Amino acid sequence: MLPPILCYHKVDTRLELGFTQVEPRVFRRQIEALARHGYQALGSGALAAALPAGAPPTPGGPRTVVISFDDGYAALARHAFPILAHHGFRALVFVITDFVGRENTWDVQYGWRRFAHLGWDELGIWQERGMEVHSHGATHARLPWLSDDEIADELQRSRETIRARLGSPPAALSYPYGAVDARVRRHAAQAGYALAFAGPTARGADPLCLPRRPVYGWDRFALPLALGASPLSGAGLAMARLASRCAVGTAAIQRLLGRRYGSRESQAGR
Repeated sequence: MLPPILCYHKVDTRLELGFTQVEPRVFRRQIEALARHGYQALGSGALAAALPAGAPPTPGGPRTVVISFDDGYAALARHAFPILAHHGFRALVFVITDFVGRENTWDVQYGWRRFAHLGWDELGIWQERGMEVHSHGATHARLPWLSDDEIADELQRSRETIRARLGSPPAALSYPYGAVDARVRRHAAQAGYALAFAGPTARGADPLCLPRRPVYGWDRFALPLALGASPLSGAGLAMARLASRCAVGTAAIQRLLGRRYGSRESQAGR
């Protein structure tokens, strides 16, 4: 059985108009609830082994969960990683390699507020404490909208950058916006990724199209309950699916503003 795979974005005290932010005290309460209920957080290797094609889970074994973060925001080092390390939880951190150590100018700032991304030195330090660094593409482009050459560049270049900066290539990929189709999946396999994560609408346990349950600002109290019943069901899943649809609009605005693959800003960050 596929363990619950949670996807966070911002864990920060700074407010914005978007819905991806989780308050640090809420995040702490959620992680403490997982620890109190006996959960263990899996890394990418253990997750791959737990998939149907891998080793079967041990009967009566511990409850498991996968905790992931998209975008790699700097505030995670203050508000999220120390709590995870305290409980011995691993996590998957998906970084946008052209924007590591920079502000999120790739995004649409609905509240006119920018957020900084973690730098390579911080990522290296926290990777040694169980926060695995994986790929979220080079520029956060919506991959199905790109040509084959552009998709290959996004996925291969981001993987090579992480290998060059941190010493080993990432095993996992998070598709920006959770957007994936058969063509993008094929490129992920060709680039060498063993695992890839989509959004809440994905189905099954395909290692290159794994579903995740986003955790948003409205999940203030529901996370333990959602895990206890079904991590991908109910009102929370319906809201997550709606948010996933809205992300198409964000990608479209980025295109209109010129924040797309091959933009001058993206090229300047290389």
